Amino acid sequence: MIGLFGFALNWALGRFRGWRRWQIWAAAGLWWLVIMGAHLPWVGVPRLAAMLGGTLQAWLIFGLLVGLALLYRLGFEFVKSRQVRAEPGPVAAPSGRFAEGELERYARHIMLREIGGPGQKRLKAAKVLVVGAGGLGSPTLLYLAASGVGTIGVIDGDVVEASNLQRQIIHTGERVGMAKVFSAEIAMRALNRFIEVRPYNRLLDEAIGADLLADYDLVLDGTDNFDTRYLVNRLCVTAGKPLISGAIGQWEGQLSVWDPGAGAPCYECVFPVRPAPGMVPSCAEAGVVSPLPGIIGAMMAMEAVKVITGAGEPLRGRLMIHDALYGETRVIGVKRRGDCAVCGSAAG
Repeated sequence: MIGLFGFALNWALGRFRGWRRWQIWAAAGLWWLVIMGAHLPWVGVPRLAAMLGGTLQAWLIFGLLVGLALLYRLGFEFVKSRQVRAEPGPVAAPSGRFAEGELERYARHIMLREIGGPGQKRLKAAKVLVVGAGGLGSPTLLYLAASGVGTIGVIDGDVVEASNLQRQIIHTGERVGMAKVFSAEIAMRALNRFIEVRPYNRLLDEAIGADLLADYDLVLDGTDNFDTRYLVNRLCVTAGKPLISGAIGQWEGQLSVWDPGAGAPCYECVFPVRPAPGMVPSCAEAGVVSPLPGIIGAMMAMEAVKVITGAGEPLRGRLMIHDALYGETRVIGVKRRGDCAVCGSAAG
């Protein structure tokens, strides 16, 4: 029957072209109206109706049944979304102690000599701000949540787009169009109910930067533009907060812990002059291989765990460069500059 074949073709074409669900349903609705119009006795086209098959009554019943099913699904999804929003906040424990279930959850951490119970308590007490909920922010936020960082703030002014899903693993196709910070909040709360997530659906700027950073112990920057990188660096130096910053492009990524308070350089010590426009294209302009943000983002979370717990030797005074195309990673030493405009004598 050509009429039913038209619905199947519409569905297949919509999936192939990456249409959103409402677009597929809208196209199906238009096709149903065409079929109904062809079968109407006073304005119909008998020859077309015969080609499409069926009767007016049959197509009317078909449309009503599909409409009822669609309404039921929309109602179910609405109730489900309200339940997610109404989900209780983080499970509190008295006097900073672990809540029931946390010891089992973090058992593999507690077994580690370098972390143990005291280190896990420091993670629980830590407040970490992540700037950007995109490629680097996605794995960073998930691993911070899984690690048991007690309070995680995330600031981003973008919404989820279909082109993000190739690499931004914290988001899903069902949340296309949603603000990234709220999409990230859903995933993080689903992963660990013992943490507090603070979403800030806006861009970071000078007006709110100082007050925002005052609430956090550590900042992670996973943004993809130099204006924000330099701004975050200045804010962290002024506030005396360590900054873990990552960057990616095509097949290569880099990472360091910028912490002048501990004798390490700040971001601007090593990169005092921002590249000319077009010299360092963004991921949207030059592309990026899918797993690369996961590699660098997971390393950013690893550095955060080390900084918070005091385990090992964080990348202070060192810049790690990873070449995924050839499987090479190298670490180079970097030093503070006395004439740095942000953290040196020139800062005044």
